[in-house]
Amino acid sequence: MKPDAPTKTGTTIRPRDRDAIIQSLRAGVVPRRGHRHIQVGRHQELEALVRDIDRVADAGSAVRFVIGPFGSGKTFFLSLVRAVGLQKKLVTVHADMAPDRRLFSTGGQARLLYAELMRNMATRSRPDGDALSAVVERFVSSALGDARTRGVETPVVIRERLEALSEMVGGYDFAHVIGAYWQAHDSGDSQLQAQAIRWLRGEFATRTDARKALGVRTIVDDHNVYDQLKLMARFIRLAGYGGLFVYLDELINLYKLSNKRARDSNFEQILRILNDCLQGSAEGLGFVFGGTPEFLTDTRRGLYSYQALQSRLAENSFASDELVDLSGPVLRLPNLMPEDIFVLLGKLRNVYASGDPHQHLMPDEGLSAFMEHCSKRIGDRYFRTPRNTIKEFLSLLAVLEQNPGIHWQELLPNVRVEEEGNPDFAPLPEDVENQETPQSPASTSDVLEPVAASPNEDGSDSPARADDDLASFRL
Repeated sequence: MKPDAPTKTGTTIRPRDRDAIIQSLRAGVVPRRGHRHIQVGRHQELEALVRDIDRVADAGSAVRFVIGPFGSGKTFFLSLVRAVGLQKKLVTVHADMAPDRRLFSTGGQARLLYAELMRNMATRSRPDGDALSAVVERFVSSALGDARTRGVETPVVIRERLEALSEMVGGYDFAHVIGAYWQAHDSGDSQLQAQAIRWLRGEFATRTDARKALGVRTIVDDHNVYDQLKLMARFIRLAGYGGLFVYLDELINLYKLSNKRARDSNFEQILRILNDCLQGSAEGLGFVFGGTPEFLTDTRRGLYSYQALQSRLAENSFASDELVDLSGPVLRLPNLMPEDIFVLLGKLRNVYASGDPHQHLMPDEGLSAFMEHCSKRIGDRYFRTPRNTIKEFLSLLAVLEQNPGIHWQELLPNVRVEEEGNPDFAPLPEDVENQETPQSPASTSDVLEPVAASPNEDGSDSPARADDDLASFRL
């Protein structure tokens, strides 16, 4: 049965949004704006995350692990949720895990992750990032207005508001830096203001430089990143926002770490975050982690390899394909249905036409024919991981737009939709910080030697399989 045709709203799409959506999706990345024009399906999952956002805005905490196969739309889903958080008056920060960005390290990778998060800080008025200065300015302006209303000095109000931070780890120096920013704001010292923002962003590499610039003895380093995020969340609430939501994607990079000690150290940080958020110890702070099923359930290198995480992230045994439970920390993205893909292609067609139904380059039967062609090439995987399907469809529309004399039926046989592959399972090069202590050169006794084959059940000593002679060895 043919699915229902996409709704044609006729809503005009601005050229800037149209180009951002098309160029991003053709490159295989998530657009920074215009998510509402192409969102389909997964309404229950979105509602579950919206409830988390409301909880954080109510001075609570939340943590989620959004799990889906490579190319299934995790990053787009996280971006959509982040946009909802901004509309709910939260401050959001986001970053992708990478070889040089981790939750815990001893070589500066954790501090680099924090610095990236702060650079990507966004508010509703500054959704594109770099909003840290605006947040600090809002706090100072609010304190200034309160001081005028009460008839007291502004530094007195600032000290009163920041007193709650002193009880937290690193809170004294954090409050001192905010006070230095106010002094610079009052005296017009732009250099001191810049130094205060540098410290808040985690850009000081040594304590000596921070002490010379601001008179503080601590900096954001690899060991206090999470504590600094909790401080920032509390400060953001003091500035008048609902709270802080942290989005971390591409956690497969932790799975790829070949050194077990490095993986476990990062998993310990995740466990600490999970415990704080589930117990309600964090105030106005939420986390969303994006990863693949392997990152979660692999008992050798994934989160399930860490017993404490496995017990906390175990999914509800009563949930099944028909029965869902969206209240736990793990949220698995369901596969899009063929009907969803049909609606999505219709929305992409509408975006390409800038929202004008009269400018559509393909009719509805063309969308159905395209889906049928994809199904014949790679089966139902075209809607389970739709990234390549979207890229090829937009490429088809690009040719139709630039060659008005050609018909879509002539191009359809040339569409080559390939099965989405996952390039993430090659391990990263071993980092210097995680290298094991070098061992002395192997002696002749250290050589691996095959063990003589044991007799089989039938009494023969011939190998039962072709590779049994390599199945066991001794050092």
